[in-house]
Amino acid sequence: MRKLLSYTFLSVPGSCPQTFRVGGLNGSGQRRQLVAKSGKQNQRTNLTMTTAKTLHAFTNDALADHDATAIAELIRRGELSAREVAEAAINRAHRMQPQINAIELPMFEAALREAESVRTGVFAGVPTFIKDNTDLKGLPTNQGSAAVNARPAKEDGAFAKQLLAQGFVTLGKSRMPEFGFNASTEYLGMDPVRNPWNTEYSSGASSGGAAALVAAGVAPIAHANDGGGSIRIPAAACGLVGLKPTRGRFIDAESASALPVNIVGEGVVTRSVRDTALFFSGMEQVYKNRRLPGVGLVEGPGKRRLRVGLVLDSINGTATDAETRAAVLQTARVLEGLGHRVQEMPLSVNSNFADDFSIYWGMLSFLVSTFGKQLMSPDFDRSQLDNLSRGLAKHYMKNSLKTPMVLYRLKKSQDDYARMFRDYDVVLSPVLSHTTPKLGWLSPEQDFESLFQRLLQYVCFTPLNNAAGSPAISLPTGSTREGLPIAVHFSGAHGDEKTLLELAFELEQAQGGWRRIQA
Repeated sequence: MRKLLSYTFLSVPGSCPQTFRVGGLNGSGQRRQLVAKSGKQNQRTNLTMTTAKTLHAFTNDALADHDATAIAELIRRGELSAREVAEAAINRAHRMQPQINAIELPMFEAALREAESVRTGVFAGVPTFIKDNTDLKGLPTNQGSAAVNARPAKEDGAFAKQLLAQGFVTLGKSRMPEFGFNASTEYLGMDPVRNPWNTEYSSGASSGGAAALVAAGVAPIAHANDGGGSIRIPAAACGLVGLKPTRGRFIDAESASALPVNIVGEGVVTRSVRDTALFFSGMEQVYKNRRLPGVGLVEGPGKRRLRVGLVLDSINGTATDAETRAAVLQTARVLEGLGHRVQEMPLSVNSNFADDFSIYWGMLSFLVSTFGKQLMSPDFDRSQLDNLSRGLAKHYMKNSLKTPMVLYRLKKSQDDYARMFRDYDVVLSPVLSHTTPKLGWLSPEQDFESLFQRLLQYVCFTPLNNAAGSPAISLPTGSTREGLPIAVHFSGAHGDEKTLLELAFELEQAQGGWRRIQA
């Protein structure tokens, strides 16, 4: 029971002169803002600013602008060493962290030692970050919350072991909102994670720290997980590829398997489709669920022309905003031009779904706030919970008598979802009902009722895949007038990540690659 809710709901010393700021722990275990300085002044001129509000760390170092697949190949061929790649990533982290605030806990010295070891796996030597709801030996798992104050983990979590078997060099933990409940990585009384495309805007959530780090070029790939959209939402906000897998595709974390409805999917956020495809192939080499069709290594577009169902507005009645709708329709036109058949379709979903999912969301917060000492840490302090966590718990208490039917209908949504794929191969929709909001719009400093309604209206497409256990991918096909990314969402049949990856390759090629932050 201790780990029941440890997953997301929606989830070079001497060479870096910059100020480095992270969320961390002080000597007594209390969470605080930690500032570690190298003894020299912050040299912000080392940070590349493409506009006054857009920034990135891409430069002519070992990482350059390579994706993870390219870096792994260069290391394999001996053209780069894992050590020099790790040093480049750490330098970038020092330059970017004061601006985007995306790292929860660094482990840079350990990463440099790790990079010196002989590594195997498809991403051997590639630097990455692990999200702060996943146990990593020697670091606390604080769930993004000031209330937790966890002890350092004694060993890597079950999923982390599968991920790390691919040969990654871990640079530390990325930031997330409290327990992954929010759709923006913002905090009560602390600085938010900022979107490198425009630092006035949200990076999404709950894998918002991971997405900001990858988009800014600190690492080419980072761990993310998704219990209501938390891979796909930050991927959408930060212009990345984010594929939520079919339930059971990877080894479950200890907490996910204990949930009454396992809504959590593990994965990564990346800057290229081939990185995501290689990740799924590599993970399958470590563990393969025999109950699901294999994915294999997808290396390009498929030949089959697909029946694409089009959904423009959400199941809870929220209308999609004009810029997002235009991006989805433009993608539909591209698909038709490529020979796919696109047709508007109704969603086969119970009318109670949105209410049921919000009650389940509240139930998770109720369990955390009530049993935090048993589930999270003996030092759990519920007085430190933010407005969203408190409000969600109260929302559940008002609706707790509905729990049996809520769980029944959420479990049944897997069958309801599967019926859609009798007539369609994939479903195209928005990821979110409107474009990425400015920081503050989804802040836990808002009163609960306002924040809750904003979240229900914003996050209304992604949760269905979590309840149904189906795969879905976010692809950055458009942009707003302000230059922020807009993504589209493809949902697939259970076990059919292969089709989603093939289609993603096709769209990536049709667009000449995704838009680049450093362009």
